Formats: sequence, structure tokens, C-alpha cells
Amino acid sequence: MRVIYEKEIDAGSIVISPRPVWKCRACPMYGKNPSCPPHAPSWMEAREWISHFTRALLIKFEIDYENFEREKREVLRYLLKKEESGPYAMALFPGNCNLCDECEFTKSGKCVMPTKVRPSINAIGVEISKLVKIDFEESVLYGLVLID
Repeated sequence: MRVIYEKEIDAGSIVISPRPVWKCRACPMYGKNPSCPPHAPSWMEAREWISHFTRALLIKFEIDYENFEREKREVLRYLLKKEESGPYAMALFPGNCNLCDECEFTKSGKCVMPTKVRPSINAIGVEISKLVKIDFEESVLYGLVLID
């Protein structure tokens, strides 16, 4: 995993809609992961919540798809570390949480790291394509950290 860039953006430029949430319904992790719908806040709640932030950090990560799970886990840990920038800072994960090698939530419905799980960017309705130009040729993930 390598950070390509970290860019501070106006939180008001983050577009929230139901469109990404509907995409989630086609994902095999839908309903099986604590960072995914229906366990994540609704897009309407997220829109209200994000409206109380003024700044966010948009981070683009290059990853090696050959080691996707490990590299993504590094991305999530990096995002959680960035939360230390302020008392209300909050990370948004690129896709489902995979902090654990084996997810207990998928078996029992109980997360072993409930204080570390963050919602997926898509799960709460963030239209990441309104913030970046998506190039499907790249091996990248995007993360967001709401700062203040």
C-alpha cells in the first residue's frame, strides 16, 4: 500500500445520495459486515451528520491487488490513525471492513472491534465519483476522513 495523495477538501463538496447505497445491495457483503448496509447509518442520516463538518481529507491509495486483503487492511489502519487529528475526526472506509483476518460478525453478528469499525464510503451514500475521476485501470482505493 502506498499513499498517492492526501488532499484537504471542503466537506460541503461531498455529495450524498441513495445511489451508492443501492449499489451496495448487489454486493456479496451486503448485510454481512458491520460497515455495510443495513448496519451503517442511512444516507439521510449521513447527509445530516456530514453537514456539520467543514473539512475532510481525501486520500488515494495505490494497492497491490495480488495482496488485496492485506493491503486494504493497511489502508483501514492508516485511516484510523488519521482520526487522531481531532476530537470529532471520523474515517470512512473504502468498502467493507476487513480489520480482522476472519470476521466474527459474519458468523455471530458480534464485532470483536466495535470501536474501530467505520462505515463504508458507499454504504452511507457518498458519491466518490463526484470527488475524483474514477479510472478502472488503476489499482487504487479512496478513503475519507472527516476532520472538523
